[in-house]
Amino acid sequence: MKKSQAPTDSDLFLVAQLAAAVSIGSFFYYLRHGDLLLYGDAVAHINIARRVFDSQTPGPLQLGTVWLPLPHILMMPFIVSRWMWQTGIGGAIPSMVAYLFSVMGIFQLVRGVFPRSPKNGEAWGTPSKSPNKTPISVDATARFAAWLAAGIFALNPNLIYLQTTAMTEPIYLGFFIWTIVFSVKAIRACAGGDPKRGNSLLVRCGLCLMGACLTRYDGWLLAAVIVALSVALAWVGNFAELRPGVRKLALLAAVAPAGWLLYNAAVYKNPLEFANGPYSAKAIEQKTATPGAPPHPGAHDLAVAFRYFFKSSELNLAPGKWQIFWVCALLLGTATALLFQRKLWPFILLCIPVPFYMLSIAYSGVPLFVPVWWPFSRYNVRYGIEMLPAFAVLTAIAAYGLLRFAATTRTKTITTAVFLSSVVVSYAQVWRSEQASYQEALVNSKTRIALESRIATEFEQLPSNTRFLMYLGDHVGLFQQAGIPLSRVVNEGNHRPWVLPSDPNGLWERALAHPADYTDYVIAFDSDQVASKVNKGELVSLEIVRVSGQPQATIYHTIKSNQPR
Repeated sequence: MKKSQAPTDSDLFLVAQLAAAVSIGSFFYYLRHGDLLLYGDAVAHINIARRVFDSQTPGPLQLGTVWLPLPHILMMPFIVSRWMWQTGIGGAIPSMVAYLFSVMGIFQLVRGVFPRSPKNGEAWGTPSKSPNKTPISVDATARFAAWLAAGIFALNPNLIYLQTTAMTEPIYLGFFIWTIVFSVKAIRACAGGDPKRGNSLLVRCGLCLMGACLTRYDGWLLAAVIVALSVALAWVGNFAELRPGVRKLALLAAVAPAGWLLYNAAVYKNPLEFANGPYSAKAIEQKTATPGAPPHPGAHDLAVAFRYFFKSSELNLAPGKWQIFWVCALLLGTATALLFQRKLWPFILLCIPVPFYMLSIAYSGVPLFVPVWWPFSRYNVRYGIEMLPAFAVLTAIAAYGLLRFAATTRTKTITTAVFLSSVVVSYAQVWRSEQASYQEALVNSKTRIALESRIATEFEQLPSNTRFLMYLGDHVGLFQQAGIPLSRVVNEGNHRPWVLPSDPNGLWERALAHPADYTDYVIAFDSDQVASKVNKGELVSLEIVRVSGQPQATIYHTIKSNQPR
């Protein structure tokens, strides 16, 4: 006789279907409106991945430093197609897959705390200690909480946009959420008398941590916290049977950071090249700082850094006064987890982005600007989306707690209506007013895209064997728009970084010294390496392109030094 499917299994399948529909539908919407490549970082991520196989010096060294490699590796198979590269579709696919798994993870996380109706005085989330006992299905209140959490996460307008781009936040959220899911499941399995399964789940947790550590540096703090807590539980707490799994977890979590440090040490002769090298956030901030101007808000001030990051998380949820609902729900859910149902304490780990970004803003040269506070602009507002799992899950826990303690059906109905209507109305206000992360991308892309489009339009008319020399750091998108393979562009990635202090025999350096020997056209932007280092004796200026808000671009044609000008 066929075993009947548990209601929660069918719920999870339905959640996956709905999330896939949202993901695909929004993807086609933003593709149609040409919004997949608004973020300059999304363009950069796609082209870093493309350079690994489309370059005059292809190979893994094109992954560079500063940005971690996994997102670029994941999108590589999808951008081999020139069309998928140019449109940004190839870069969106890993983000969309991560979004789908993230939504499922949020549902699993909340549902897993309530595997059966807490009857006969049992505490929330207490596992059955009898292996032969048939599990009781999740009650209606618990199912509502799981659906509410998944809905808050999946329907967030800012996440819906970000998951259609090549940005790394959606991928990281997937690893982050499933790290917490497997951690919670491992603890529950051991408490329920199944340490073998608990150890297996810790290995999966370690694999997710490895992925997180290779996606964003946020994952490094996450790994440290998860490993420290796991060690404490296994050696100090009552989970000694999890020690084999904790050892494997710690090893897997350490592999990615250690490997990245070794890579930087071997290639750049500096294990911290990503943190203090010329392309690091701190170096870029120093380079772009205006003499006499104040530092970015939160620099060397943890309290201000917290305020700006938390405000960015609020802006990613709702505009104006609707943010009050989300903050209250977060605080109520946190209080429920810490004061009333301490078995829910792992959910507080969803707030790990707070200390990470406080430290990054205060001490690592990472600016974050929000439009409602000085300097009244938008920059890195999207970082706040990393608090979405915490808001989604803790809001659901708050709703569950209120519903469990509601004395009458009328009170339960009112409570349910308040939570549902608040979520719906606040998200509707986001769609009506502005999506913080989408607006950040849109506002900051206008002048960049205008400049790149003007140059790309001219380059599209050139012969297919035309060669170029350009610093790709800021405007690689012009070649992507024009459909010009990067193997026809000599750029800063075509040199040997381990040859210090300089590499006169590198292709990049040789092309700067004698551009006519290697290229047909040179594009120099004010103050970039080409403008300051190229041998202008072999160049003749063809056109100067000026776009307000962007550095002036000069297009040169190369000419042999002994040829007439």
